[in-house]
Amino acid sequence: MSSQEIPEENLPDEQGDAAHDAVAKAHDDPFADPGLPAHRPRIQDIDERAAKRSERTVALMFLLSMLATVAFIASYVIFPVDKIVYIFPIGHVSALNFSLGLSLGLALFLIGAGAVHWARTLMSDVEVADDRHPIEASPEVKAKVLSDFADGARESALGRRKLIRNTMFGALALVPLSGVVLLRDLGPLPEDKLRKTLWAKGKQLVNMNTMQPLRPEDVVVGSLTFAMPEGLEEDAHDFQTQIAKAALMIVRIEPDDIKDKREREWAHEGIVAFSKICTHVGCPISLYEQQTHHVLCPCHQSTFDLADGARVIFGPAGHALPQLRIGVNSEGNLEALGDFEEPVGPAFWERG
Repeated sequence: MSSQEIPEENLPDEQGDAAHDAVAKAHDDPFADPGLPAHRPRIQDIDERAAKRSERTVALMFLLSMLATVAFIASYVIFPVDKIVYIFPIGHVSALNFSLGLSLGLALFLIGAGAVHWARTLMSDVEVADDRHPIEASPEVKAKVLSDFADGARESALGRRKLIRNTMFGALALVPLSGVVLLRDLGPLPEDKLRKTLWAKGKQLVNMNTMQPLRPEDVVVGSLTFAMPEGLEEDAHDFQTQIAKAALMIVRIEPDDIKDKREREWAHEGIVAFSKICTHVGCPISLYEQQTHHVLCPCHQSTFDLADGARVIFGPAGHALPQLRIGVNSEGNLEALGDFEEPVGPAFWERG
């Protein structure tokens, strides 16, 4: 039977066939675009009291963030570095570290939680599909972007919800202060600690081997003796810190062999005291050559002439070893007549 012989009412409907083809295509393509679901308004969109509650909730989170930031800064003042507390179920932890981590974590979390709650309850949630366009921006696109920005600003209610706006600005303004306070963790401020040692007028020189006060007759020509200040104990908690600045080399040189005038004046009968700490990177100097009166740093071979103000004659060291002025007390023991007049060890930014 030809198509001409089929009754007109029995011919297939073109629209029905198109719908059938669309359904079949959807089954054939599992990744077909389902389109956007219908928008469902939130309770905040239709009830201003609910919107006010959300506004107060967001503002509360921002206010709590500000308090947490203040607590972070206050922790540096309240808790000493060495204070240990028991926190269940963590155990024994540093009170300072725990308070810093908790307060800063809360400050950042509350800002994020407040922003999310604001976006989900008060900002517009209407989904808009925008077609892709060429990278270059046409005047029409620029106008649309500005229009969308104005719409977004209006829909965010930033201008109308002044409580949220002000508390958000306050939280964001305080959080960066945490980073400034964290600079303290770079270490304690040096102040003038690098310029001072334990040496002072009247401090006796103690032999580091015998732990007895040094007498002039104990130091013979050509010998090398190491000394430390009287009162410094090896079991002290800061012994390594203090000895790293106060360690001395004691040598005896014939007075006529001393070339530097100030060195001769600061010595006692040819006994001179120089810092043991190399002025290059702070290694301890321990190699002494008797005939030349040269000392050698074993780390990078910086060489100093102890008969000529301990000036550098070879190697990367930048300046001479500091000399300590010494004398003899009423008991006949060697003593310091003051502290070093310049910082010991490597040069540093305060030196000049």
